Amino acid sequence: MQTTIFTVTVLLLALIGYYMGRSRAVTSVGGDIRQLHSLPRHYGYYVSLWCGIPAFILCLIWLVFEPQIVNSLVLSDISTIDPDASSAVFARVLSDIKFLASNGIGRGSDDPEMLRAAEHYNQLKVMGTGSLAVAIIAFSMIGLVVGRKSVNAELKARNQVETVIRWVLLASSVVAVLTTIGIVGSLLFEAIRFFGKIPFTDFIFGLEWSPQIALRKDQVASEGSFGAIPIFAGTLLISFIALCVAVPIGLLSAVFMSEYATPAVRGIGKPILEILAGIPTVVYGFFAALVVAPTIRGLGDRFGLDVSSESALAVGLVMGVMIIPFVSSLSDDVIRAVPQSLRDGSYALGGTKSETVTQVILPAALPGIVGAVMLAASRAIGETMIVVMGAGLTANLTANPFQAVTTATVQMVTLLVGDQEFDSPKTLAAFALGLVLFCVTLCLNVIALQVVAKYREKYD
Repeated sequence: MQTTIFTVTVLLLALIGYYMGRSRAVTSVGGDIRQLHSLPRHYGYYVSLWCGIPAFILCLIWLVFEPQIVNSLVLSDISTIDPDASSAVFARVLSDIKFLASNGIGRGSDDPEMLRAAEHYNQLKVMGTGSLAVAIIAFSMIGLVVGRKSVNAELKARNQVETVIRWVLLASSVVAVLTTIGIVGSLLFEAIRFFGKIPFTDFIFGLEWSPQIALRKDQVASEGSFGAIPIFAGTLLISFIALCVAVPIGLLSAVFMSEYATPAVRGIGKPILEILAGIPTVVYGFFAALVVAPTIRGLGDRFGLDVSSESALAVGLVMGVMIIPFVSSLSDDVIRAVPQSLRDGSYALGGTKSETVTQVILPAALPGIVGAVMLAASRAIGETMIVVMGAGLTANLTANPFQAVTTATVQMVTLLVGDQEFDSPKTLAAFALGLVLFCVTLCLNVIALQVVAKYREKYD
């Protein structure tokens, strides 16, 4: 709430600065804007940036460092905490203090020292909020005055505004790159720790997955069994079934909507297809567990087939329905983006509607279609909730779609649920699974880029 108030305040002051800078620029040349180096609005943007950027930087610094400062000041008042205690102890005490500060009752409410710490916490938060509000207004006003004072006809406002915009875009790109590096680095660091405990070959080529730490020596292994082949086999099986459903239906739907459907039918059909993308995955999971899986099992019993109550086929079918919009919507946009001249040329040479679609439009749109399929494949590989509810947690090495299997994402969630020791192979196995899954997805994207580059060169 406080962040929202501060943001609105800075934006309001920046808006005032815009009109003040624009007005001053026009006034400085007696209303003849032809004498200005830049357009009047650029001077308004210039003053707005002077008003908003310092306040924004101050607010960002405050939001980063204020919690650490307040927490350290509050914890320094607790004499009962051992300075050499673990971070978990400090976190638990701080959680109790924040709970008391918010409610005034609860855990440790009869401890006078904890109550004083909670009161001190509230005082620091109020003091900090007030100080931040005063500082933001002061910085915004100073920036407003400095920016307005520097406005004149010779000021290259447009150049400076565009420079700031370029730096903002560069900072956004750097944040995206650093985030990716951070994700990969964290996965790689924890995966290396895992492979220090479990051999890489046992993980990649192992045929048995039992990450539970054994209690006796006569169990699976002294530290569990971490063969990941059943996990990735289940992931590929379910994803393959889902793509077998989504790609034909999605692609044919896109062709119909873009080439054959009337505007009235398209206006109704495409939104209905895209509604599938807005349904929560937990609803799909309920549908798979309560409707599709029992139906498939019933049909299997009728034909004498041994079908598990939690089968890969049921999950794959439901997941395929879920990712149909990813294929259909993107493919439809790509097909409609094919130049009309290609269609006209095909018709001029005597091509029929179907020949034009299959021999001209689809090859020309193939790069975009491949991208849509890859996006759908990534969505299928990363799905968790439907598999948990419809296929279970059993790691079976099988190609039989009627049997229960599990996926890498489900196992990652299972391994990290609850209070876990991050030094145990069981927990670190989740990061190893994530790293392998990342590499597989990366390879799929590289293949897709190669296909796109090949056909883009041919049809551009």
